[in-house]
Amino acid sequence: MAFELPALPYAHDALADAGMSKETLEYHHDIHHKAYVDNGNKLLEGSGHEGKTLEEIVKATYDASGVPQSGLFNNASQHWNHTQFWEMMGPNGGSMPSELEKRITDAFGSVDKFKEEFQTKGGGQFGSGWVWLVVDGGELKVTNTANGINPLCFGQTALLGCDVWEHSYYIDFRNKRPAYLQNFLDNLVNWENVAERLSNA
Repeated sequence: MAFELPALPYAHDALADAGMSKETLEYHHDIHHKAYVDNGNKLLEGSGHEGKTLEEIVKATYDASGVPQSGLFNNASQHWNHTQFWEMMGPNGGSMPSELEKRITDAFGSVDKFKEEFQTKGGGQFGSGWVWLVVDGGELKVTNTANGINPLCFGQTALLGCDVWEHSYYIDFRNKRPAYLQNFLDNLVNWENVAERLSNA
């Protein structure tokens, strides 16, 4: 199954008032994400994985031995990550649905404590990577992953993910990753999307 670049679920300038500029989305979606799709399609040819879904390719090509990941994994995984990322944000942010708020409070003590842990894990990720809210064994956890590795690799369900590669925030926040993460949680997250993922987990 060939990879395809999904259209953004909102206009390029729709998140500008919430702290993610049109320029960032033009670079991040139209150039960076597209490169993962294009490179992934080249590497998919002759790989033996052509008939699999994107999720199946990510799981099949992940190498847990500690050696560097293959090019196919890196591009497929980043394609999956970014596709989720666009859906996890929205132009109006929105309030957190009550059931999601209850589950987060039960797991972390409060929404504020969850946000603090999310920001700490994301801010502490050395180099490039992602920070996630996941369901793991029925429990909500905050995790971080290096480069393109994602929760699919560990049998987890991703509820929320934030890209902490520099291309995600440098135009708007320069080197201030903590400020980017705080703004993401306070202004950009589509909490209805997160709640829907939780209900389907």
